[in-house]
Amino acid sequence: MTIKRKASAHWEGGLKDGRGSISTDSGALDAYPYGFASRFEGMKGTNPEELLGAAHSGCFTMALSLVLGEAGFTAEAMDTSAVVSLDQVDGGFAITKVVLTLRAKIPGIDDETFQKCAAGAKANCPLSKVINAEIELDAALV
Repeated sequence: MTIKRKASAHWEGGLKDGRGSISTDSGALDAYPYGFASRFEGMKGTNPEELLGAAHSGCFTMALSLVLGEAGFTAEAMDTSAVVSLDQVDGGFAITKVVLTLRAKIPGIDDETFQKCAAGAKANCPLSKVINAEIELDAALV
């Protein structure tokens, strides 16, 4: 089975003075603005790293839900954030690290089992597999 999802980007102008927009077929993003200033200067709009972080945190959390279910547990609540590091390396830029921070409430689970499940989800979520960067996980039960 193959599932295909589509997103697109539109760009006009040069790197620093140009403007772009990102759209998804689902409509979650519809010509949402992005550009140099939102990527490198903290201005309003989105950027590829932020979108990757959203996708990775969502993918990891869903993968953990699967792993927990296979171990006989159901989460009451899981909140995951992702910090994506874009660093200047070798005269260019690279995503060098993703830090996933998870806080979870899972009835009946002990910390050792929880950590094992979280590590398995981190290693096996599809986005973790595609990211060629260090992926760090800080997981805690609440």
